[in-house]
Parts: sequence; structure tokens; C-alpha cells
Amino acid sequence: MAKKNAFQIAIDGPVAAGKGTISRLVADQLGFLYVDTGAMYRATALLGIRNKINLNDEAALLPLIQKADIVLKNPTKKEKDGRLATVLIDGEDVSWAIRTAEVSQGSSQVAVHPKIRQELVNKQQKIAQNTDVIMEGRDITFRVLPDADLKIFLTANETIRATRRHFELLTKGVNTTFEEVLSELKQRDDRDYHRAVDPLQQTPDAWVIDSSDLPIERVVEFIVAKVKIMRDKNNLTNHKA
Repeated sequence: MAKKNAFQIAIDGPVAAGKGTISRLVADQLGFLYVDTGAMYRATALLGIRNKINLNDEAALLPLIQKADIVLKNPTKKEKDGRLATVLIDGEDVSWAIRTAEVSQGSSQVAVHPKIRQELVNKQQKIAQNTDVIMEGRDITFRVLPDADLKIFLTANETIRATRRHFELLTKGVNTTFEEVLSELKQRDDRDYHRAVDPLQQTPDAWVIDSSDLPIERVVEFIVAKVKIMRDKNNLTNHKA
């Protein structure tokens, strides 16, 4: 990867640990671009579904995302309708289209393909090259941004994560039980931690934050304060140099 010219915050962690909400709030406070890499896998799944391609067919999916212009940006005032990020495919706003149950399931299917992952990693690294970013996903600290200025592994216990996810689904009108959500979360964890390509892992240099008993606002405060201290030290060092 080419030399970076921006401050990079990389966040990994299991599903429903609070990565998206926390990253969005940190981005707002620091003026960074929030990059939800999971949205790019969802966008890939959406493209496959719309083009009636079997999501297990890597060879057929790859040309689609190679030519697609997938853009992630911070929502404008008019776009603040509950979304954490605005996602565009060839100029079309698909921010909500990629959040359906079908696309969510499809994103897990396409995420196992090595060539798909490499193509999206290339796109993600390009985004972070010259823009201050807070990027979250499952392979950011060790695969996408291995030289990130700040690496974080954000986690929480299963019950807390399932409770959060269940509440989120209920507020969206999805009729499901806590037991169903917990079971699905455990299955997702198993896939994330044991997939053949870039399994979810905690790097030795990552700052581990367990959000089980911490309010989101407190976690945001911790990260923002840490980044400000790091940037102040960098500026001081650069001035001395």
C-alpha cells in the first residue's frame, strides 16, 4: 500500500458491538470521513441480486464491482434520516436499499470470496489514502489499514450485543424474538472468526474497548480524547523537526 497522507482510525470487532454508531459520532466530532466497509459488501450483494447473479459465483460478481463506482460519504443535512453513512452506486443513493434482510444475508455470502475482498480492500485503501478516516469492519486493523495511526478492537458480550440488535430490528418494524437474534448473532460470530479469508481477529497493537457496560457517549469521548492527544504530539514533533 502506498504511503498515507492522512490520519487513520481503524476499528474491528464483532457484529452489534456499536462500531457504526460510535464511528459516526467520532467522525462528526473530529471532522473525519466515516467509512463503513460492511456497506461495500452489502453494495456488492445488491449489485449481484439486481443482476440476478448467484452470490456464490465469484467470477460473475467480480466484473460488476470492478466497474461500479461505489462511494461512501458523510450524510448531508438533507440526508440525515437515520442513516450512518450515505452510500452511492454509480450515483444512485442505495443507503437504505442495502439494509434489507436479503442484502444483509447476501453480504455474508459475497464476503467469503478472496478476489471480491481484494477488490474492495483496494477501494477502501484508496479512500483512506488522503482523507482523515475512521474506518470500521472486520479486517481493518490488520488487512485494510495495517499502518493506521490508531487501531481499536471494539467488543461487548453476546447478550448485550443481541439486545442491541434486537432493539434495532424492532424499531425498524422487523418482527423477531430475542432468541432468534441471539442465535443469528452467534452464527455470524462463528462465520466471522472462522472464515478462510481474513477472519476477525484482535491485533496485538489494538486498543481493546469492551462496550458492554459503557454508554456509547463515553466510548466516543475516550476515542476523541485519544486522537486529539496523538495529533497534538504529532504536531509538536513535526514543529521540533
